[in-house]
This record gives sequence, C-alpha cells and structure tokens, in this order.
Amino acid sequence: MYPDPDSRSAKLTQRAMAVLPDGGSRSTIRLSPHAIYVQKGFGSRVTDVDGNELIDFNNNYTSLIHGHSHPDIVAALHEQVARGTAFAFATEAEIELAEMLTARVDGFDMIRFCNSGSEAVMNAIKAARAFTGRPKIAKCEGAYHGSYDFAEVSLGAGPESWGPEEQPNSVPYSHGTPQGVLSDVVVIPFNDPERAEAILDAHADELAGVLFDPVSTQVGLLPPTAAFLDMLTRFRERSGALLIFDEVIAFRQAYGGSHAILGIRPDISSLGKIIGGGLPVGAIAGRREVMQVFEVDGAKARLPHGGTFNANPMTMVAGRAAMANWTEDAVEDLNRMGEHCRESLREAIRVANVPGQVTGSGSLFRFHTHGRSMTTYRDTHPQGQEGQRNEHLFRHLVSSGIYSTPYGLGCVSTATGTEDVERLAEATTGALRTMREAGLFDS
Repeated sequence: MYPDPDSRSAKLTQRAMAVLPDGGSRSTIRLSPHAIYVQKGFGSRVTDVDGNELIDFNNNYTSLIHGHSHPDIVAALHEQVARGTAFAFATEAEIELAEMLTARVDGFDMIRFCNSGSEAVMNAIKAARAFTGRPKIAKCEGAYHGSYDFAEVSLGAGPESWGPEEQPNSVPYSHGTPQGVLSDVVVIPFNDPERAEAILDAHADELAGVLFDPVSTQVGLLPPTAAFLDMLTRFRERSGALLIFDEVIAFRQAYGGSHAILGIRPDISSLGKIIGGGLPVGAIAGRREVMQVFEVDGAKARLPHGGTFNANPMTMVAGRAAMANWTEDAVEDLNRMGEHCRESLREAIRVANVPGQVTGSGSLFRFHTHGRSMTTYRDTHPQGQEGQRNEHLFRHLVSSGIYSTPYGLGCVSTATGTEDVERLAEATTGALRTMREAGLFDS
C-alpha cells in the first residue's frame, strides 16, 4: 500500500511540491517518497484519497482524545457555524470552556486561550519573565516544546553537539538561531537531579522559570524520577523561579492533568491539543498571581496578549463538547486501554524474540527497538541500526493498515477498540520478525 508511485497521494505530493515548501506546512507529516493524503476520518480510523483505511494510533499527534468526528463535537460545530465562526467580540463559549477547565484542575485559578500549543508555551515563558523580571529559562535536554526559538533549544541534540553530561550545551535547532537566544536558555539533564540542580543554582538569580514536560515524547516517554521532581520543587521554592509545566500532551494523562498524578502544583501550565476538540487551540493556565500579568494595569498589561482567533467560538464549542465527554470514568477507561495496548506490544516483542521495550503511561505509548536501560535523554538517542528499524516498523505498519508515527510514538482515543489494539500487536509482531530475518537487530 505504501509507498505507491501511482497512487493519488503520490501525485498530490508532486503537485504540492510546486506551491508548498517541501510539499506542505507541517514537517511532522512529511514522508518520503510521498505524503499520505487523507479523505475522511471517523472513530478510530481514517481513509486516504486512494481508499485505503488506516487504524489511527497517531490521532493528529495526540490531539484527538475522542478520535475522529465525535458526534457531539460535530453537532456543536454545525450549530456554531450557522451562527458565525469568528467575531471581534467576546462570546459566552469562552467563559464556559474556561469554567470547565478551571473547575477540574486544582491550580488552574485562571486561564487564557490562544491557538496552538506552541503559542501556549511561548506565552507561558513570556508570563514567567513578566512576573519575575528575569530573562532566562531552563529546560531539559532534548525535550520538545513546540516551535519557538527559546523552547527549541537542545531539541534533537546529538553526541556531536550536546557537550558534557554535567553541563549540556545550548544547541540551536534551526539555522540562524540568535546567540542571544542560546545564552538565555539553560539546559539541564533530565532525570539527573544532582547535576541539574547544580546548573540551576548557578543561574538562580537569572531564571524566570523552569520549563518541564512530565511526559516528554522526545525524551522517550520516560517517567521523571521522584528525586528529579523533588529537585524541581525545591529549586522553585528557594529561587523564586516559576515552575512551568508543558501539558500540551501530558494533560490527557488524567482528569486533572498530569500534575494531579505527580502531586505537584506548577505555577503555570501550557495546554493545547485535546482541549480544542480537534480544532486549533492553546491555553495558559495557572495561579491567579501569575495570570494577572495579562491584566491591564494602567496603560497596558505587563504582558499584552492579542490574537485574531484567540478563543474563537468554533474552537470553544468543540473544546466544550470534547471536555464534557472527557469524564473521570472516560479517563479511567482510556488509560486501561492504554495499558492493554502497551502490554500487547510487549507481548509482540516477546513473541518475535527481539530486543525492544515499550514506555509510556495513561493513553500514550512509545515503542523502542532496543533493550538497553533508559533513564535520561541521552539513553534514548538512536544508536546503530535503530533508525533503520524505526523506519521499517513504521512502513510495515502503514502497509498493514496501522498509522502511528515514524519514531514509535502512539496513543489511543476513546474510539479505539480492542480489535484495533489486536491489529496493532499482530502487525508489530510481523514487522519485528521480518526485521530480525533481515538482520536489522544484528547491531
């Protein structure tokens, strides 16, 4: 099924190359030799323009908590589009979604909406600066926090650039990143509390905040250790720097977000993905004192924040419908399905008799084609033939009617069924066996 040079997807890719740089507007969906163009999606499945059906374990990179075309979300959008899609006025729908989110999360005293997780992280960083009057932020090595120069520092860092473990380098992700950006981002090693604390202490008076993702997809979905979390809270308390949680993905872990599981109340959190019901969304939420930087005081706010489509009613009503269906029972059921999925994939590894492991929690999983111990970002960095293994696994799954991500990340939605998980496990077993026979586990 994939790749197919005679497919409509292949022809559309060629057409796109003439008018879109690299054939599109999202690097995360760019595939070689051609993209897959989708026609429709319903429940746990999508159908591409060539009529191929795929079970979707990607869910638009974890943003679709209810899968595709949930009837309540569709109904809410139909009703709203007839009334108007965007206005230069406030709407009640914004208040209603804000009330739903602040009511369910201890620590969300106030919330402010924007249009993407990247915007939410950017504004959380700016809020920390505005609140503390300090210029720098700290973040974990390798962690992904969206498309913003400061948040991208050290993303994708490898052995050729990442520097010593006791003092990781601030590595640019994009060409042309200003040196000033690199100088204002302090990089700490994930799950290495002693070294991380020493680095943070050396910059304590300059740090506006520490940006942290409790379920970092680019750090292998490794869980943070209790010692690392204790270090972050200790540093926050003695330094005055804010603790910023990136819960753009992590919010799907629990009814009250991942910090409800961890028992930590951050000063401010960035949200996105699932709270928009499948439409573009972002939000910044946190304790009242910090969120007041957005309030006008005299001539202007400490952090002015505009945006033509912030809190647009289409996103607000879709998000309201999605969150209304994201009940405590729904969370528990989905997390059980997530554990069933992870265990099924571990069984596939055992049956295929190859090295591998599955990380993740809640409704998230990440497949690793190696068996070495992992604690830090550097442990997760691909070695030997792992890149080839990941590529082979992804392509085999697509050809078997399964779609996740090229690097092994996946998630379940409330639309995912037991049969979907069984199909994933069966296809994974087949892929691992062919990889073993092809010698891809020899090094």
